[in-house]
Amino acid sequence: MAIPFTKLHGLGNDYLFIDGAKHPIEDPAELSRCMSHRHLGAGSDGIILILPGSSGGFTMRIFNADGSEAETCGNGIRCFAKYVYEHGMTDKTEFVIDTLAGPNRVVLRVEDGVVQSVRSNMGVPKFERAEIPMLGPSGHVIEEELDLRDQTVRITCANIGNPHAVVFVDDATKINLAEIGPKIENHPKFPQRTNVEFVNVLDADNIVMRIWERGSGITMASGSGSCGSALAAMITNRVNRRVNVHLVYGALIIEWSQDGCVYQEGPATEVYSGLWPE
Repeated sequence: MAIPFTKLHGLGNDYLFIDGAKHPIEDPAELSRCMSHRHLGAGSDGIILILPGSSGGFTMRIFNADGSEAETCGNGIRCFAKYVYEHGMTDKTEFVIDTLAGPNRVVLRVEDGVVQSVRSNMGVPKFERAEIPMLGPSGHVIEEELDLRDQTVRITCANIGNPHAVVFVDDATKINLAEIGPKIENHPKFPQRTNVEFVNVLDADNIVMRIWERGSGITMASGSGSCGSALAAMITNRVNRRVNVHLVYGALIIEWSQDGCVYQEGPATEVYSGLWPE
């Protein structure tokens, strides 16, 4: 029996969505490795399973292209919300999606039955080293030197459901992500590995970000990575508490609200549906 799936992307960060309630997946890690392959599969940054949640809501499970399971995914959250609404799984424009990082409340802006944008609550960020998690003395990790053997970089860390190490640079678009990204992701100081963002600040309301994503490598965008980058810029007094994060194919709005939670807002796009031979 073939497995129906739908490909969606959030500003180029693409995932293959499967209704896990109708089509139980025995080994989602292996399936993700196969389906995500850019040449031998459907091509994506991972797969996302749509499952029942608490109180009639939904649960999202995210598997990266390498098969590892992620705690949360900002772009995936927006795509998930668009999928379940436009495919008739809910008629609500505000609901909760459960993730390994906790519940995520989304608010949909809908026009003529089409989801134009999604605002999601990514929760309260963590900055304590042990909560990143990162090895070393207690305290926040702010522009701390990290030895990569052939060079040293300064990182600022945040956890917004998953770990992020941010490096401020003169021009994020000129960084060799494939060369330096995995060195930071797999550095022994990060026991659960880490997402890696390179950021340059345009002004107090705008930053440019490029990402090496834990478990997926170079991706065109990241919702949680945009949150982590914005937070790093905020706690180092580079930007305001509401910023535009400019990615390869557009921008996300990130706000660290007075309620202590971080909100991300942006579009989601459905690409196509298909059948994967089981």
